[in-house]
Amino acid sequence: MTVSDLLTYCMDKPGAEQSVHSGWKATQIKLDDVLFALVHEVEGRPAVALKSTPALAELLRDSHSDVRPSEHLNKSHWSTVLLDGTLKDSQIYYLVDASWQQALNSKTAH
Repeated sequence: MTVSDLLTYCMDKPGAEQSVHSGWKATQIKLDDVLFALVHEVEGRPAVALKSTPALAELLRDSHSDVRPSEHLNKSHWSTVLLDGTLKDSQIYYLVDASWQQALNSKTAH
């Protein structure tokens, strides 16, 4: 998956807004100021940090070497997925959808 494909998919989500986090050299994708994707590079490779349940995050990390705890975010919820790794595009899209849904749920909970 390319960064361009990922950003297009993220920005197609209702309410998605894009900004730059210059300190992390990352592109943030938010839903009403709630982060759901952070696109950046890890060791020179394209990657995205996505939020999930702690159980799913642990399962993904145990099953895929290209999924690891996110460096700058809550490691129990946020995983960094390498885009040029072994995860299929459909799996990455599913994780984007789940992360967006969590942002939506947290927005409606307030």
